[in-house]
Amino acid sequence: MKLIIGLGNPGSEYEKTRHNIGFMLAEHFLKDFETERDTVWDNSKKFKADIAEIDWNSKNGHVEKVILAKPKTYMNNSGMAVGLLARYYNVAPKDIWILHDDIDLRLGSLRIRQGGGSGGHRGIESLLTIFPNGDFWRFRLGIGRPEETADTKGVDTFVLGAFDHQEHAKIRELLSHASKALQMALEDGLEASMNKFNTK
Repeated sequence: MKLIIGLGNPGSEYEKTRHNIGFMLAEHFLKDFETERDTVWDNSKKFKADIAEIDWNSKNGHVEKVILAKPKTYMNNSGMAVGLLARYYNVAPKDIWILHDDIDLRLGSLRIRQGGGSGGHRGIESLLTIFPNGDFWRFRLGIGRPEETADTKGVDTFVLGAFDHQEHAKIRELLSHASKALQMALEDGLEASMNKFNTK
């Protein structure tokens, strides 16, 4: 079993913001897997998240259960929902894949990696309180950094802002690229996906 969890903030006011690209990727992946009319997210009060379950049928005949989730606990408390899911399904950190924005990667880039610190990302910081070893996998989605400031207030404003019109094409490409990376990771393993899809 795999838990694939997009990080973001619930609510329409956050829907199109840079910080919610993890939600966007989870939604994009599900739409790539199923026809749009079949993509159903269940509001789970038990797990404090929107949940979708799929069966991944690999080419070698192996079937793996995949739980997709979008926590509703807000970014700073993402670990609460992820912890609830991991404990209930008894999933090890190595089988938890976290999809999240990264200001330290240039806009449109993708890095898949296991472990490491939070890099100042509040959602990852929350996860590290639940999984102190940090050995879950991250699909880091590059949103770039505001050039005019590196201070915390400026960064918070930036990540909670919507993508600019000129950024939309790169974001569409990134979501398509990252969705294919998720599919390959499920089919052929994370190492193969890293080798093919990690931005050089």
